[in-house]
Amino acid sequence: MHDDVDARRFHIHRSSLRGFEQAFVYEKAQRGSGVALLCVHGWPESKRIFWKVIAPFAAAGFDVIVPDLRGFGDSGQPTDGFYDTPSHSKDMYSLVHDQLGYDRVVVLGGDLGGPVIQDMALRYPDFVDRMVLFNSPLPFDKERMAGIDGTRAPREAADYFVRQGLDADALASELSTADERRRYIATFYGSRFWAHPGTFDQSAIDFHCEPFADAAVMRASFGGYETVFHPSKSSEPTMMGHNASTPTLVLFGPSDHVIYPAFDKMAAQVFEKHVGPYLLRDCGHFVPWEAPHALVSGTAAFCADLLRE
Repeated sequence: MHDDVDARRFHIHRSSLRGFEQAFVYEKAQRGSGVALLCVHGWPESKRIFWKVIAPFAAAGFDVIVPDLRGFGDSGQPTDGFYDTPSHSKDMYSLVHDQLGYDRVVVLGGDLGGPVIQDMALRYPDFVDRMVLFNSPLPFDKERMAGIDGTRAPREAADYFVRQGLDADALASELSTADERRRYIATFYGSRFWAHPGTFDQSAIDFHCEPFADAAVMRASFGGYETVFHPSKSSEPTMMGHNASTPTLVLFGPSDHVIYPAFDKMAAQVFEKHVGPYLLRDCGHFVPWEAPHALVSGTAAFCADLLRE
């Protein structure tokens, strides 16, 4: 078995400060005191999406923190029942600041992890030093984004979003076996063309689908979509919005068929202190898996001053 698809490659730690058991990988820098780097996954992902970059990030001088979000992967279900962006954001702060004791952090993420780190940057501006963002939802700014073509995600790719948000219980019931759940998730790594063609072989697809074989994990993972359609599912409004202060490296895998085609141009309008945007050749939605070298080297260059301290 290749290390990239070995679920036992990294030791799994646990935190329970927020009323549920949060699982996370914590790999300390191989040299120096280490700069805290929080890597936040999206959907349909788990901490495993970062398996290719954890060791290289640690070799570059980062203390790498890679959690499973509440309800995902090896993490437990929250007692408060919320799966919204603010809850995830507060979980991340608790883990990195309260559990691990860091006063500053570099945050990195895409897909659902993107809104989480965007919320963190504005909710905890003295804590988040800078941000690395890729293939993520963005706040829409009609005035700033006027004249940009491609500010809407492809409509034909939205069926899953609507179903998971409006009919989550029925969908979860239909996916009644572990094999049916794995097959459902597999489509997002293959036939739905979120990734660049040929990026995920069968062993990689199996590796990323395995956590969703658990019925409770699958159902919980729909929670973020429900918050879009049901305000009662949110603990409070997100703080995600225009950001004039956080230095942000913007990367974009343009083979992605689910995110806005103009993600790069839109992000440049959201984050005033942006570096890039940089387009990643032959890369789609799953940047840490599809373009690991570009992500690691780009982040290390972006944080070179921190790594020298």
